[in-house]
Amino acid sequence: MTDRTGAFAEIDKLIHEPARLQILAHLYVVEEADFTFIARQTGLTGGNLSSHMSKLTDAGYIEVEKEFVDNKPRTLLRLTARGREAFDDYRRRMVSALDALSG
Repeated sequence: MTDRTGAFAEIDKLIHEPARLQILAHLYVVEEADFTFIARQTGLTGGNLSSHMSKLTDAGYIEVEKEFVDNKPRTLLRLTARGREAFDDYRRRMVSALDALSG
C-alpha cells in the first residue's frame, strides 16, 4: 500500500458496502423511513434489504421499529446516534483518502 492509498484501509468496511451505504445515506437525511420507502429508493429486494438491516442493527447503526397501521405491518428504520457518528466518520475518511490521491 502506498501512502496515497493507505487511508482507504481506515474506512468502515461495514458502511462501505454499496447497499448499506445507500441505506445509511437515505436515513442520514430523514428522521425515519419505512421499509418500503428504503427498498424503493435503493432498489433492493425485501430479503436483501432485511439482511443488510440486520447487519446495521447488529452494529448499532440503525434501530428498527415494527408496528401495525390499519392492521398491516409497518417497519420503520432510524439512524442511531452511533450510526450518525459512524457515517460522519466514514464521510470524513473517504474525503481524506480521495484528497490524498491528488498529492
